[in-house]
Amino acid sequence: MSLAFVFPGQGSQFVGMGKELAAAYPEARAVFDQADHALGFSLSALCFNGPEADLTDTLNAQPALLTHSIATLHVLQKISPDRSPAFVAGHSLGEFSALVACGALEFGDTVKLVRERGRVMKLAGEINPGAMAAVIGMDAAVLAQVCDEAGAQIANLNEPAQTVITGTKDSIEKAGELAKARGAKRVIPLRVSIASHSRLMQDAAREFEKAVHATPVSSPRIPIIANVTAQPLQNADEIRQEMVKQLTSSVLWVNSIQYLAAQDVTHFIEVGPKDVLAGLIRRIDSNLRAVSVGDPASVEAFVEK
Repeated sequence: MSLAFVFPGQGSQFVGMGKELAAAYPEARAVFDQADHALGFSLSALCFNGPEADLTDTLNAQPALLTHSIATLHVLQKISPDRSPAFVAGHSLGEFSALVACGALEFGDTVKLVRERGRVMKLAGEINPGAMAAVIGMDAAVLAQVCDEAGAQIANLNEPAQTVITGTKDSIEKAGELAKARGAKRVIPLRVSIASHSRLMQDAAREFEKAVHATPVSSPRIPIIANVTAQPLQNADEIRQEMVKQLTSSVLWVNSIQYLAAQDVTHFIEVGPKDVLAGLIRRIDSNLRAVSVGDPASVEAFVEK
C-alpha cells in the first residue's frame, strides 16, 4: 500500500480559491506572495476576489491553479511531513504542479513558465480557433477510430466512460455525429475556443519550447508519471520533452492511474481546488481511495484520518 499525490488541471479554478487557506496557513500565504512577486501583479487578489472572467482566462487560470496546488502542498508538508507520496502525477496543466512537487522544477520558475504556456495557448486559439467535446459512454478505441475519420483527436482519456476529443470545430461536429451513430450515450460540447492537446497547438508548442529550454530542470526526486506515456519520467531531458509534447498529445489519465495501481498505490490525495480528479480515480478503479485537499476544512480532515 502506498500513496500518490495528484494535481488538477484547468477547469478547477473558482473565485475565492486559496483565500481561506492563505488566511489560515502562513505557508500557503507565502506561496501566493511568491507568485505575485514572480509575475509582477497580484495573482493572489485575482484568485481570492476575481473577477471570474479574468480568472478563467487561460493566461491567468494556469498560474492560479499551479499556485493554489503548491500552496496546499506546502501546508501538507508542514503539518504532515511523514506522509510523503511514493509517486506524483498531474492532469494536463496539473503536471507542472507535479513537477514542482517532485523537485524537478522550482515554483518561482514554474509560475512564470505556465503563464507563458497560457499565453501561447491563448494566442494559438485566436489564430486557429478550435473546439472540444466530452464523449460519454463509448469505448476509447472505437472513439479513436471515429476521431481518425473525422480529423479530430483524443484530448483526455479521463475515465472509462468519459473521453474528451479535440480539434477544429468542423472535425468535432463530425466526430460527435459519428460517435452518436456508433453508440455514444452523449456528446457534450465544451465551452472553449482552444483545442488543447491537438495539432492546432503545434505553433504554441514550438514557441513554448523556447521557454522550457530557458527554465532550469532537475531529475525528479519522486517518480512522476507522464501524461503522454503514462510511464515515469526519468531525467531532465525527458521532462523537457514531455512539457512540450504534452501540448499536442493526449492526456492518458486512465492509463496513468492504472499504472500507479499496478505499483501498489492504493491511496490518492488530490492537491488543489475542487475534487475532479478524486472522482475520476474512483470511477477508474473502485478499489482505489481518493480524497481532495485544498482548503482548511479538508486539510484538517486529512490530518485526522
